[in-house]
Amino acid sequence: MTKAIPLKTAQTKEAREKPKRSLADRVYHSLFSRISSGEYPINQKLPPENTLAQGFNVSRPVLRTALERLRAEGVIYSRQGAGNFVRAASSKPVGFTRVETLADIQRCYEFRITIETEAASMAAERRNTAALGKIADALDLLRAATGNRVHHEDADFSFHLAITHAANNQYFEASMQALRSHIYVGMEMHGQSLMTDGAKALETVLKEHTKIFEAIKDGDGVRAANLMRGHLEHSRDRLFGSGQLDLRMKG
Repeated sequence: MTKAIPLKTAQTKEAREKPKRSLADRVYHSLFSRISSGEYPINQKLPPENTLAQGFNVSRPVLRTALERLRAEGVIYSRQGAGNFVRAASSKPVGFTRVETLADIQRCYEFRITIETEAASMAAERRNTAALGKIADALDLLRAATGNRVHHEDADFSFHLAITHAANNQYFEASMQALRSHIYVGMEMHGQSLMTDGAKALETVLKEHTKIFEAIKDGDGVRAANLMRGHLEHSRDRLFGSGQLDLRMKG
């Protein structure tokens, strides 16, 4: 007969494991971003594990969890005795040209508003416990960043990506992955504007994310969609103000 684990013991174990998962997620997304941006080129060897662990201020077990995920997704590969290397990207079903102008950033927001609003609605209807956990982990990272008075683009992107995953439609998630570098440009600029406005602006954005999560957790698709649309429109407006570009075709 299997011995039941006391509830308090199980909760304590979960409390210990959650920070570790969150740290590993942060390292994973940071490394993925560096690889996607070309900071670590194809076939280049990654820095030694000790160097990476010190750079991210995490333990080697946490770093290895992140590296294992990158290996599982085919982003990096290992050579016995030589270390970890960046793998050549496979062909993608979706591809986008580089962000080069403010108009591109505005168009990216338009596209995100279209797909992420619907994804939030579906996530509220289709999510399971594991999918909610991924969104909650990303929200925890955002909360920690806000407490430190910084904007964390990795955590921000992770939150939005986790929602498209919870929608259980691979086309939403694949589009977000393909747009990662484009979204980061807008997020970085938005983050700079938030830092200029101070702690209150960061807290406002955290509240927006929190309300989206609560709506998805409650299974309220209409509320989740409206909150997501409002959040993305507010982000766009905080960035562009009243200076949105006229994108109508000429002639």
